[in-house]
Amino acid sequence: MKAVILAAGYGTRLQADVEADTSGRSQHLAGVAKPLLPVGRRALVSHWVRALTRSSCVDTIYVVERLGAVACLQLAVKHFKIDDHLIVIGGDTLFREDFSLTRVNERFSDLQAKCEDSCLVLSYQCKDDETHKYGILEVDEDLRVHCMREKPLPSETKSRRACPCFYLFSKNSLHLLDAFLEEKRKAPIEEKDAPGNFVSWLIRRTPVYILQISGRFDVGNLPSYTACDLYFREHLQDIESYMV
Repeated sequence: MKAVILAAGYGTRLQADVEADTSGRSQHLAGVAKPLLPVGRRALVSHWVRALTRSSCVDTIYVVERLGAVACLQLAVKHFKIDDHLIVIGGDTLFREDFSLTRVNERFSDLQAKCEDSCLVLSYQCKDDETHKYGILEVDEDLRVHCMREKPLPSETKSRRACPCFYLFSKNSLHLLDAFLEEKRKAPIEEKDAPGNFVSWLIRRTPVYILQISGRFDVGNLPSYTACDLYFREHLQDIESYMV
């Protein structure tokens, strides 16, 4: 299994907050890409590299940037000739302590035993007034996704299953990246850039299931980043096994 960490985010909101901060306490964050933000004792992306390495669930990690998320993913698959199951991780994403790569791998293996086309995404419960911030998954009783609604109003769906940027694509699904980008070739950038758009498109073409987690850390603005950093510095129970 391989892993791709998407590191193309500019952190526009966070950098605007840093520039507006007159206290001077966040000057060290100026110009720092989101994946390199210090979170606890190491850079955000280093938490992933460490966990992926310690869990032994992947044999190679790629970090890609700048072309837009789906195009970056396609570039990695083609350039490195990836013909293996692929974990895709948002470079600004971290999860709470119940998340486990070992558990993810076990769930994916179970799905693969039933159908080799199966893919896996994560899901956590968001609040009613937060649905407009996320891609929201609608699933059946077998936890198979049948729809992803992009930033819906609470009245537009009964689901509160937010989908973070962590996907496990089967090797049988990777060729669909080409089909998606070709279909969206003339579409506006917002229709083909975000990886959630590809997932939404993929759901209609191959089995996609969920693994439920308790939540994620958001580093979208300065207050949320500060809260995340504080948690890792003072409240994380077991840094050695975090996400493993």
